[in-house]
Amino acid sequence: MKKKRITIKDIANVLSISPAAVSKALNDDSRISAKTKEAVKRVAKELNYQPNHLASALRRGKSNLVGVIVPKTNSNFFSSVIENIEAVLNKAGYNIIITQSNESFEKECKNIDTLLYTQVDGIIASMANETVDLSFYEKIKSKGIPLILFDRGENDLNVDYIGINDYESSHMIVNHLVERGCKRIAHIGGFKRTRIFNNRIKGYVDALKKHNLPLDNELLLESSLTTEDGRNKMLELLALENRPDAVYIAGDYASLGALQVLNEKKIKIPEDIALVGFGNEPFTAMVTPTITSVKQHSEEIGKLAAKSFLDHVEKTTVTQNLNKIILDAALIIRDSSKK
Repeated sequence: MKKKRITIKDIANVLSISPAAVSKALNDDSRISAKTKEAVKRVAKELNYQPNHLASALRRGKSNLVGVIVPKTNSNFFSSVIENIEAVLNKAGYNIIITQSNESFEKECKNIDTLLYTQVDGIIASMANETVDLSFYEKIKSKGIPLILFDRGENDLNVDYIGINDYESSHMIVNHLVERGCKRIAHIGGFKRTRIFNNRIKGYVDALKKHNLPLDNELLLESSLTTEDGRNKMLELLALENRPDAVYIAGDYASLGALQVLNEKKIKIPEDIALVGFGNEPFTAMVTPTITSVKQHSEEIGKLAAKSFLDHVEKTTVTQNLNKIILDAALIIRDSSKK
């Protein structure tokens, strides 16, 4: 049988005092005697009383909880962002509730509803790949709850955003590959519907034009950027009559899959095909050959996202400017592109 939740009324009944007196004693109210406080705390411990934080939040209008939504927690980028968000917010007296969407729009919507029900004081989020309908994020705004987006976010929402310059990152990668003598550069990107991947695709296309390299549509592939996607898309590229001499992949897990295929096919990296990933996951420095990748400054993004929330909490006027922070990424050059 389900065990009954102990409430302050149960404590009050044991001690024959009012629930209000119990509540004040538990909150160390100066109007309650030390003897009563001691008795209340003793009975609360004996009955294994657990405070109802949701009810307390409703009464106070503040929960000191911040919701964090990420596509996945097994990514070094997102886990590092979470770690730094928590470090900053803990110092300011807040705890975080972490949820992951697993790239599912439906799960993301459920996460938002759960966080709103929990009366969080703010939400910091990176959108799922599937997310196109922004109505659930509009719901957060309509309730007056601070919403901060990082890495993946939509300009239409007009909220705080912290991320890197994805467009310029693609230019940086293509420039690097051209300098290494590559002339037929493929791009395995994310889906265009997601702003950051769309910007990476635009940057790739414009960088090719800048270097007077032709845009070949068979070299531009969209995917969900999983390891399996990286394998499948690399096999597609290798099946072409005119193979690429370099492949720029918009995610490190997909670049790992691509690397596996190239190694299995005994294709020399980077002599035959150079490879560049995105995200600077730890494994990129451990595989053979090591993978050139883009560092996204996850630590700084996490800290800035948390500080943006605190700015909203502390602001005195509704006309305060939004925080739109775009960081320059860094290319970490490793063996996979050192021609």
